[in-house]
Amino acid sequence: MIETGLKGKVVIVTGAAAGIGKATAARFAAEGALVASWDVKQGDAEAHGIFQAVNVADSATVEAAVKNVVERLGPPYVLVNNAGILRDGQLVKYKDGAFMGVMSDEQFDSLISVNLKGVFHCTRAVTPHMIQAGGGVILNASSIVGIYGNFGQTNYVAAKSGVIGMTKVWARELGRYKIRVNAVAPGYIATDMTKQMPEKILQTMRDHTPLGRLGQTDDIANAYLWLASDAASFVSGTVLNVDGGVVPGT
Repeated sequence: MIETGLKGKVVIVTGAAAGIGKATAARFAAEGALVASWDVKQGDAEAHGIFQAVNVADSATVEAAVKNVVERLGPPYVLVNNAGILRDGQLVKYKDGAFMGVMSDEQFDSLISVNLKGVFHCTRAVTPHMIQAGGGVILNASSIVGIYGNFGQTNYVAAKSGVIGMTKVWARELGRYKIRVNAVAPGYIATDMTKQMPEKILQTMRDHTPLGRLGQTDDIANAYLWLASDAASFVSGTVLNVDGGVVPGT
C-alpha cells in the first residue's frame, strides 16, 4: 500500500460534478483529503467535500473561490485543473463542391476560455498560496489529441496542446518553491458523454486502443492521485499518457 501523504491536505478539483472530475474528487476524499469541488453545476460534487459554483473562465470568480477555500479549509496543496467543454467542428467544411460552414469564433473562443484560459486562471490564483505554504502540486488535464491531433477539433487540440506547454513552463518556474506541475493525457474514456455515442464510434475507439477497452474514470483519477502523492515526489514537468497504449490512425 502506497502512502500518499494526502490525508488532511486541501485539494481543489475543477469540473467535479461528473465524469473524471467526480471520480477524482471521490478518490482524493477517500485518501482523507479535504476536497473543494468546483463546477458550474452542482451534480454530486458536494458528496466529496465542499462544493463551489465556479466558472473557471471568469478570473474574478476563481480568485474569490480560492480565497473562500483558504478561509474554510486552508491553503490548497493540490489543484486538479480538470474542467473542460467540447465545441467540435471542422475548420472548413466542404462537401459536394460547396462550402457548408466553418468553425466560428464562438466555437473557438468559448472552448479556449474554459479549457486553456481556465487552467491559467486557476493556477495563477492558487500558486501564491502554495508558495506561502511551502509547496504543492498542480495537475492539468490534457489529452492524447493534444499530442496527436484529431479531426474536427482545432479548438480542443489547440487548448490541450497549450496545456502541455504551460505545464512545462510552470514546472520550470515553480520548482524552486517546491511546487510540482504535471499533466495527464487521457485516451478514450467511458463517461456519460461517451455512453451516448453510437456503438460504431465506441468500437472504433476500442479498436484504436491496444488494451481493447475504453478507460474508466477511475483510471484517470488514480493517475492524478499518484502524481499528487509522495510516491511521485521527483516527478515534475511530465505528461502522463493514460490511454491503454492508443495508436492514432490505426
